[in-house]
Amino acid sequence: MITYKKVLQDAGITPSMQRIKILEYLDKNRVHPSADTIYKALKKDMPTLSKTTVYNTLKTLVEHNVLTELSLYDNEIRYEYNQDQHIHFKCIECRKVYDIDKKYKCYKNEIIEGHKVLDHQVILKGVCKHCLEKRKK
Repeated sequence: MITYKKVLQDAGITPSMQRIKILEYLDKNRVHPSADTIYKALKKDMPTLSKTTVYNTLKTLVEHNVLTELSLYDNEIRYEYNQDQHIHFKCIECRKVYDIDKKYKCYKNEIIEGHKVLDHQVILKGVCKHCLEKRKK
């Protein structure tokens, strides 16, 4: 079993307790949280944790391809640890983001009309099944 410390070391990141806890939170809470959500969740058990540390850690983890940064809503960045190819579905009512386990044509590192694709995301937008159920009631 690979540990979070090993994941960080393999990515060339010095493991710290804060970095390990942030990575662990993202792995165990696959809800595409914002930096603020992560901070609030971890602050209870880590009272010395600062928002700056959370933001800097997330930036480092994204730069080293450990996390993916998602721009799903205006002026709001979400983060995820799931690096497997998948589609995102965002609900316009409850604002939750779901992973859809469907394959699609991946263009990462391909040249398209002379442009090199470094990253891409497939985002579907609509009303989730939970919100649709609430409408029926």
